[in-house]
Order: sequence, then C-alpha cells, then structure tokens
Amino acid sequence: MITLAIAGKPNCGKSTFFRAATLAQAEIANYPFTTIDANHGVAYVRTACPCQEMHVPCENCRDGVRFIPVGLIDVAGLVPEAHLGRGLGNQFLDNLRQADAILQVVDASGATDAEGNPVDIGSRDPVKDIEFLQYEMSMWMYGILSRNWAKLVRQAQAKEFSLAAAIAEVFAGLGITYEHVRDATGAVGIELRTAGEEDLIRFCRELMAISKPMLIVGNKADQAPKECLERLANHDVVFASAAGELAIRMAAEGKFVSYLPGDGSFTENPGANLSAAQRAGLAKVADFMETFGGTGVQKALDAAVFNLLDRIVVFPVEDEHKLTDGKGRVLPDAFLMKRGSTPRDLAFQVHTDIGEGFLYAIDAKIGMRIKDTQELKNGDIIKIVSVRK
Repeated sequence: MITLAIAGKPNCGKSTFFRAATLAQAEIANYPFTTIDANHGVAYVRTACPCQEMHVPCENCRDGVRFIPVGLIDVAGLVPEAHLGRGLGNQFLDNLRQADAILQVVDASGATDAEGNPVDIGSRDPVKDIEFLQYEMSMWMYGILSRNWAKLVRQAQAKEFSLAAAIAEVFAGLGITYEHVRDATGAVGIELRTAGEEDLIRFCRELMAISKPMLIVGNKADQAPKECLERLANHDVVFASAAGELAIRMAAEGKFVSYLPGDGSFTENPGANLSAAQRAGLAKVADFMETFGGTGVQKALDAAVFNLLDRIVVFPVEDEHKLTDGKGRVLPDAFLMKRGSTPRDLAFQVHTDIGEGFLYAIDAKIGMRIKDTQELKNGDIIKIVSVRK
C-alpha cells in the first residue's frame, strides 16, 4: 500500500487533516506537540469506477466513484533545528522513513509562529514554513550522510567501488535507491568523490525532493487573509480547510448531509435535525467549498498519489466478459500502479506466483489479447492468464 506522511510544524492542523481524511481518532488541540506518537490510519484516493462505462452492476463504488486505500501517517510536529534533535525532531524524521510522499501542511492563516504557538492571524508569513521544513529534512539527510562520509571516501579509492551505490545503501532504510542517488547527482551537477560540505548539502536537498516528493497543503485557508493566500499561491499549494472537511464527514456519518469526499458541495438531507449553530457552521464550509472547489483534503490526497507519485488505477479480473473474479464479484480490486507499468508488472503485483507464471493478458474493454510489454492506461481492466493460480 502507498503510504503518505503528514508533516509540518506543531499546531498547523496536521491531526485535523489526518482525522478528516481517515475519521480515525486523533487528539486535536490549539497548542504545540499535541501529537507525540505517530498516528497511523487509512485514507482513500478517488477515481472513476469503470462499471458505468462497461454497464455492469458494481458494489465496490459509490455512484460510479471508486475509493482506493492508501496509508496515512500523522507525525509529531517539527520545529527549527529538529535535525539537531531539538523538540521531537529525531522521532519525527524517523517516522518519515516509510513514506512514499509527504503532505506538508502549513498554516495558511499565518496564525502560528515557528514553534507552533498561537499568534495573531496574518502575523506569520506561511511561506517561511515551507522553506524551513525542506531545510530541516535535507539537513537531517546530510547528517546521516556526513556520519558515514569519511568511510565512504576511503572506500571510494578502490577502482571498482561505486560511491553512488554505497550512498544508496546508507539511505536504504529511507527507501532511497541507486537511481535516486544517480538522478540527484546529475541534477546538482557535482562529482561525489570530490564534493565538499556545501555540495553535499545541495545533493541531500535534491535527493530528498526526488525520493520523498512533497505536496504543500495550505490548511486553515478558510481563516487566511488575502495576503497570505496570495503569497502561498506562488508555491503550487493545495488550499484546504481540514476542519471543514471533518465537519462535513461527521455530518455525513450522522446522516445529516449527503457528501462524497472530493465533491465540490454537499446537500442537507430531508428531515436533518440540525441546530441553528450547526447550520451556520456548515454554511461557512459551503462558502469555502464554493470558492475553492471543495475542502481541499481529498484534492491533496489525490494529487499526492496521481500527480506526485504518478500512479494510475488498473482493475484486474478473472472473467473478461463478466468483469468478475473467481467468486463472481464485479471489479473487486483496484490497483495503484506506476505509470509505464505493463501487464507483467500487474501480474506480479497481484501475486508473485502469478507473475512468475505469466503467459499473456487480455484487455477486457476491447476483448483482445495485448502484449506483455504494452504500457497500461489509467482505468484499464485486465485479465492475466498465468500457469499458476
């Protein structure tokens, strides 16, 4: 399962975002370090289910909308100099090891200082929070590399020694590969064997960006002054109101409103017993959604998986005519695959044995056999034929 981490300074709304996305319990309060131990939950990305296109009944979607699970981690807040162990820095950074991508939540309202303490709305430039997290993460990675650097340089004197491969091994626990190291080296244009401290810091910043891609979420945008929104807009930010999303999801859980995560609006259900204060609160959320096209929470999750990680959705079936599995369930599975994946890659993702026994694949939408090297498309329905079950 793909795993996303929610990162940022204390009190920027990370736990509210986590709870809104997962409806899992997480402590929420207006003071720093509410979250100490990482919260783990399951969120969902949204895509179109092909059942309507293929005119088959499906019990795995909601009105043609399919939700696919991804892991979500809400980690402790990060403060300046966390890479030196300040605050809960080491614990925070360690929790990012298993993340495929990072949702960097910033307080778009500018109402919390660098430490996460409440201040007047608009008194903090939220752009500074973007820069500081990226700096802390790159310096954390540099710290790991620098502790091993003298040994690596000595080993690099051997003619056949691959310094890039050795660096990848140092960072293997972070999911960093040789390809990541190679690409980062090329991007900063340095020679690793002769690199100095400044070059290595630039290298680590690029390595972080490549291996842990980051999406910026401007949370509390419903409270943000125009100046803060304008400054953040220059940084490709997804504006969000996690508190608004949580309010709607809770109302939907209580059957007061009808809402699908990611919709641009919601509707009050007939006979909903809402108080005047509840209606007023939901009206404010509705105004925000109309302005921003939704609450931004689902948009951020989708953008992280489909844009940052460049995933597509593929639906494997056993019966290409009825679009069912061996138990007769219609379109039971939806897999998030790397763009460029082939039918053989899908076979291995379904099960290693099926991949090893792969014979050929059938595109169920057109009922034709396809090459094992053909690049899969988003929304494909594929039957894998294998000598193994």
